[in-house]
Amino acid sequence: METIKRPFRIEREVQSVFWGRYPYKTPINVKKLMQNPVIILGAQELGVLALDAFQSNDVVVYCFLDDQVALQQKEVNEITVMGNTEDENILKLLGKKCDVFVAAEDSAARKSLTKMLKEDYKVVPVNAIHKFSYVSEHAWLGHGNFIQAGAIVNSNAKVGDNCIIGSRAVVEANAVLEDHVQLGSGAMVNTGVTIAEGAFIGTGAVIVSGVKIGKNARVGAGAVVVADVAAKQTVFGNPAKPV
Repeated sequence: METIKRPFRIEREVQSVFWGRYPYKTPINVKKLMQNPVIILGAQELGVLALDAFQSNDVVVYCFLDDQVALQQKEVNEITVMGNTEDENILKLLGKKCDVFVAAEDSAARKSLTKMLKEDYKVVPVNAIHKFSYVSEHAWLGHGNFIQAGAIVNSNAKVGDNCIIGSRAVVEANAVLEDHVQLGSGAMVNTGVTIAEGAFIGTGAVIVSGVKIGKNARVGAGAVVVADVAAKQTVFGNPAKPV
């Protein structure tokens, strides 16, 4: 895992406070912080959700790029899919004129595209953070993370690069998500948990405080994890057991 670059409070899209049970958003000047339009790599389910996150903050999405030929030159939620993810005529806009977000469905594809952006275009993906999520000003985020509506990232939590935090998932204080971690909707990552690179946590799963989830491990939907999970291991159930 790369060193996490900066506290989220330095480059946050919105400022958050709580109102009752749910996070209520107090917008700051999003357009001033994100002056460039965004190009989304991936126009399928994840890309559409990312589009919604950017538009919730009044961030302009310039276009989609997707490798599925059937989608190209068509509109997805009124945004045109202008080419594939290697289209140099579009990608040359990155940097001064456009920012980029990687929303490929497959985790390996997301890694590959992020590497290409860094090496060929000297850019890293921006974060896509829905207006109706809550991210503490004292949390730390890397690049290219997708935090969906209703998700919560609490104080002193650390999130690496290119993580996906599903709707109403919770990352509690002092928890650590390394790069390329994916949390399903409603997953609960309790205080002091460490989730290693590439791990997948299913919908509604609960990771008990202090547990360590190994690299590329998988936790099934609804599982309750009370003990460490080894790298590449898959666990299901309550309490979670290897399968």
